Amino acid sequence: MLRETMSDLVAFLAVARERSFTRAAAKLGVSPSALSHTIRKLEERLGVRLLTRTSRSVSTTEPGERLLERVGPHFDEVANELAALTELRDKPAGTLRITTGDQPAESILLPALAKLLPLYPDLIVDLTVDNGFVDIVAERFDAGVRLGETLAQDMVAVRIGPEMQMAIAASPGYLAAHGSPQTPDDLANHNCINLRHQAKGGISIWDLEKDGRAVNVRVEGQLVVNDIAIVRQAAVDGLGLCYLPRDYLQTHIDAGELAPVLEDWCPPFPGYHLYYPSRRQQSPALAAFVAAVRYRS
Repeated sequence: MLRETMSDLVAFLAVARERSFTRAAAKLGVSPSALSHTIRKLEERLGVRLLTRTSRSVSTTEPGERLLERVGPHFDEVANELAALTELRDKPAGTLRITTGDQPAESILLPALAKLLPLYPDLIVDLTVDNGFVDIVAERFDAGVRLGETLAQDMVAVRIGPEMQMAIAASPGYLAAHGSPQTPDDLANHNCINLRHQAKGGISIWDLEKDGRAVNVRVEGQLVVNDIAIVRQAAVDGLGLCYLPRDYLQTHIDAGELAPVLEDWCPPFPGYHLYYPSRRQQSPALAAFVAAVRYRS
């Protein structure tokens, strides 16, 4: 009885989390009809309906949501421990799921992976690029990459890059036509290229600081995009001022395609860190990845 119920609970958790019998069945390696039959047996045994089914969706009932919240974490702990046991081998293997922003993915992670992956053929790194905040525990990532100043205190943080600095820049042609801002207040008179957060949809604020005085500026302009590469190219093309990491603009600054302004309002700040939950047993795969991306000045 207990063994059958445990198996049925695994099936229920898969459907509740995927919100789809088809996706859950594929994940479990069974047919959707067999999975549906399993859930019905569990509901009959418990005497309550756990899922609400329509032709288009599957959702948990109140008892089902309670079961998901109370039982799900315990099954996850068991799964994590079993996974840790299978990963205790000499060579790093398996799949690492990493969430990161596009800029650190390109400038930090890919160069490190170019050296790491050839050493371990059984290691797979699954990179998800997301510039918004991601709860790595809830979304089941092994680790994430974010700026050091935004990390939660309950995470292990490993520095993977140097201090960073933002830069406000525009093409020489734009500055010749519109002048260079001398103070943050002058930005109100300029065409500024706004960056929209991909996850939350909000517009980025330009955070400036000088001599201990912090100023958060909401700029305006004719162009709003959600990709930093387009922001940079738009600035090179003379469409206005951009606000991006200095190292991301440096090649264009060196080439004379962009000129920085208000440099004394852009002080350095903590750079990118790899962060992950504190665990008693770190997998060889994660340990190898941490060693590969760790910043060495």
